[in-house]
Amino acid sequence: MTEAVMLAPTRYVTVKLASQLIGLTVRAIESKIARGTWIEGRQFRRQDGNIYVDLRGVEQWVEKGTV
Repeated sequence: MTEAVMLAPTRYVTVKLASQLIGLTVRAIESKIARGTWIEGRQFRRQDGNIYVDLRGVEQWVEKGTV
C-alpha cells in the first residue's frame, strides 16, 4: 500500500507555482505586478533576480476585494 503524502507550500513561491496554486496564468500574475495591482512587500517580493509570490498576501488581497 502506498502512503499518501501531504505537501503544504511555503509562504513564498515562484510565479509559476503560484499560477498553479491560485488559478491565475503566469501572464496575469506578471500583469498584476507590472500594473501595480500587487504591491511589492505585500503580494510579492524580489530576491536574487526572481519574483516570489506571497501566498498570504494574495489571500488577503482576495479577501479584501482590492482591485
